Amino acid sequence: MSSCIKDRSGNVELRVYCQPRASKTEIVGWHGDALKVRLVAPPVEGRANMELCQFLSRHFGVLRQEVHILSGKGGRQKRVLIKGKAIKDIQDRLPLWQGPK
Repeated sequence: MSSCIKDRSGNVELRVYCQPRASKTEIVGWHGDALKVRLVAPPVEGRANMELCQFLSRHFGVLRQEVHILSGKGGRQKRVLIKGKAIKDIQDRLPLWQGPK
């Protein structure tokens, strides 16, 4: 899990793999070394990115303004910054790490 989650001076960077146009917005496990998140929103006009940030803010208990996409806004692989949380706080709310398949 160390490659998908990193400490960034009191913030946490998380690698996320997104699957837009799903039937339900949810965390479904792991995709390689990234957290796999299904999103109802389509990848049009930033709607999937907006939904991802809103979903992660609720899931990790932070304000929406505390979640930022650092890279990957136009693709499925993203790096997301979650401000004001420790790695332990984030790990406690993630599915059990099984390693790459």
